[in-house]
Amino acid sequence: MEKLRRIINQIAYTQTHKLTTLSPIHLSLIPLLFLSSKLYKLTLFFRHYLYKFHFLPKHKLPVPVISVGNLTWGGNGKTPMVDFIANWFVNDLGVSPLILARGYGGADEARMLQRHYSGSSVKIGVGADRAATGASFLHRHGYIYPLDIKSFEKPIAENRVVSDKIGVAILDDGMQHICMQRDLEIVMVNALSPWGNSQLLPFGPLREPLTSFSCADAAVIHHADMVSDQSVFVIESTILEVNPSLPIYLSSMAPSHFFMAPHVSSKLPLEVVLEKIVLCVSAIGSPNSFVQRIEKMSPLYIDRLDYSDHHHFQHKDIRMIKARLNDLKNKFGSKPIIVVTEKDYDRDSEVLKGLDPFEVLVLCCKLQILHHNGYSEDSFKRLLIRCLC
Repeated sequence: MEKLRRIINQIAYTQTHKLTTLSPIHLSLIPLLFLSSKLYKLTLFFRHYLYKFHFLPKHKLPVPVISVGNLTWGGNGKTPMVDFIANWFVNDLGVSPLILARGYGGADEARMLQRHYSGSSVKIGVGADRAATGASFLHRHGYIYPLDIKSFEKPIAENRVVSDKIGVAILDDGMQHICMQRDLEIVMVNALSPWGNSQLLPFGPLREPLTSFSCADAAVIHHADMVSDQSVFVIESTILEVNPSLPIYLSSMAPSHFFMAPHVSSKLPLEVVLEKIVLCVSAIGSPNSFVQRIEKMSPLYIDRLDYSDHHHFQHKDIRMIKARLNDLKNKFGSKPIIVVTEKDYDRDSEVLKGLDPFEVLVLCCKLQILHHNGYSEDSFKRLLIRCLC
């Protein structure tokens, strides 16, 4: 299954005019993937049609709803953006958010958010039917609406106590969850691999056509710091062709520290990998961004093992990882360090214990909004506040 995923991924990110350069195995799958893509497009059209003309009902929560979604599969920064928004609401505005996550792939992203907000007033609901999950949480904890927008201008420490009642809902991976009404639609784009071959699933990586930007309230180009200005310009131009008035923000991931598994409360400086032998192991949507950020920390040598997004590490994977670690140890004469992402740790923390006696470091990062073309973190936060009115 892992091999098939890799093959499909390679096809999806190969431009149409270069498909003939792929192997016979790849080429044999293209007709089936192409046909499946057409069927997916037809299904997508009818689904949107049924909701647009009210043949299927849309559910509305009694609090503002912010959707953070994307057009393509994996690596677009949806969950880091949800984390950024939730953190700002609860810590800066004193508003308790409800994060509604689908729980796909073993709910690794939801587990990470639950760890981040343990002991806080942030609520995290996990389930495929996010309208029902949201309604259940609102009934259980209560909600506040409308919010006192003017009070947001005052420092939280001096004037407000964070209420346990829910003030806003945030849909993680919400763009395809069209059965729920939303007050703000944020679409994330991966600058490192924005559209692939521009085809719909499974022939390409698109879950929605590019025309879906017409329904967005804001677009965010993630990992923008890892590509050239020209690449950002090309992505912006593609978006603005669909929606000329759409505000476009840039974002990046800022590494803050490591913790040594399983000690999640420990904080090790980024310099801990300086001049060390590092093996990057990840099962995320954008492994290149992860490896490139580790490279900037100047280790002596980096090796990598990439798995498909949400892949659950098995004992055979642990054996493979340990074999690679022993090879590195023999080659360099010192014990290497394994580095994983938070998402990988929260998905398979128990399995990763099998890497003992090698040390497992978990990289912690925070999303940040970059200043670009008059758009900044402050203007992004003003956009969020407007949706609360």
